[in-house]
Amino acid sequence: MADRIYISKSDLHQLRSLIDAHWTGRDGEAAQRLSGELDRAILVDVHQMPSDVVRIESRVTFKETQTGAVREVVLVYPSKADASAGRVSVLAPIGAALLGLRVGDRIEWPLPDGRTARIRIFAVAQAAA
Repeated sequence: MADRIYISKSDLHQLRSLIDAHWTGRDGEAAQRLSGELDRAILVDVHQMPSDVVRIESRVTFKETQTGAVREVVLVYPSKADASAGRVSVLAPIGAALLGLRVGDRIEWPLPDGRTARIRIFAVAQAAA
């Protein structure tokens, strides 16, 4: 697992609100895992955030090390998720795993079916402001 993740102070409030809204119900487990990630995050002012950190609306290229598959997705809030368009929710297992990582980071993340995703970040592009 990556030793640290980075979250902007401005994103933290919105992410905590999302977690609170999904704490119980169908996405409860995902919300709890995301909360755990935020608890270990290094908070950074948005203007000092390294450009290679995965944030909401970042385009991320990563490799699934078990299969060798390389994927490119955009990390989004649940209301904008669309798997067919490569838009992955921050509450999805892979989405929560990606949040806050930097290029070169690796992470192992449990999946709902009992498997473990092992991924490595290759590239991060930020959305236009």
